[in-house]
Amino acid sequence: MNTSRSGSRQDLLRAGLSHALNLGLPLLFVVMPILSFVMVSFWTLRDGQILLIPTLANYRAFFTEGSYLPVYLQTVGLSLQVTLVNVALSTAIALFIFRRPPRMRFLILMSFMLPLFMSYIIKVYSIRSILGQRGLLNEAMLGLGLIDQPIEALLFSRTAIFIALAVLYLPYAILPIYLALDRIPANYLAACADLGATPLQTLRDVVLPLGRPGIAAGAVFTFILTFGDFVTPQMVGGTQGFTFGRIVFSQFGLALNWPLGSALAVILLVTTLLAVALAGLSIRREHVR
Repeated sequence: MNTSRSGSRQDLLRAGLSHALNLGLPLLFVVMPILSFVMVSFWTLRDGQILLIPTLANYRAFFTEGSYLPVYLQTVGLSLQVTLVNVALSTAIALFIFRRPPRMRFLILMSFMLPLFMSYIIKVYSIRSILGQRGLLNEAMLGLGLIDQPIEALLFSRTAIFIALAVLYLPYAILPIYLALDRIPANYLAACADLGATPLQTLRDVVLPLGRPGIAAGAVFTFILTFGDFVTPQMVGGTQGFTFGRIVFSQFGLALNWPLGSALAVILLVTTLLAVALAGLSIRREHVR
């Protein structure tokens, strides 16, 4: 009896410890930092000192002062543009991989995933070397006779930011879309062929509808990563690379205005959560249909 009781106690302790770790670690490293940002966003900055005086002035400043709201809207528009382009390209690439023989799929997929194993800074500088005045792209167009002189607007411009963000975050959209397509049962495609469906009809009526969860996940990943990125716009955009992420970064760095920076960070977080919620809602509606 004593042995069985001690064994059951140990099982209970192990189960309790496991649940405590499963709940405690996310609370400690995810929820608590977010709650701290939310708390600081309601504090007051006066004469360079942070005072524990509740205020909505930091959120009011986002709507009424400076260029916070216009830059926010511009960043949302840029992120949406990158997301649309990346989803279209990633869907085409994922379909190409999906239609290859099973032995080739992994190799092709890994070739697109290789940039994920590289340093972020190296990838950004590689893009700068391609888009620069004497970069690979300008030199190629000069060699082909397409242009008479290098195009300066390819670097340190909004176009450079768009290209860099699209290239950097393309793998994050390819992977979930391909995984969604890879889960489509082969007998579904065989049934379409037996029923006389054309490849276009199979793609439209079977493959893309079943791949929508992956497409939605790829879109969310791309939007969230591009919306919060502040390093890439700074390194390839120059003076044109003033995005919302850079504003948030500057409040914690140069301005040392932690309450306002926290408020802007909360707005950034709410925007990303809204994007996730909209993607989840669209997937649920498709399942209901």
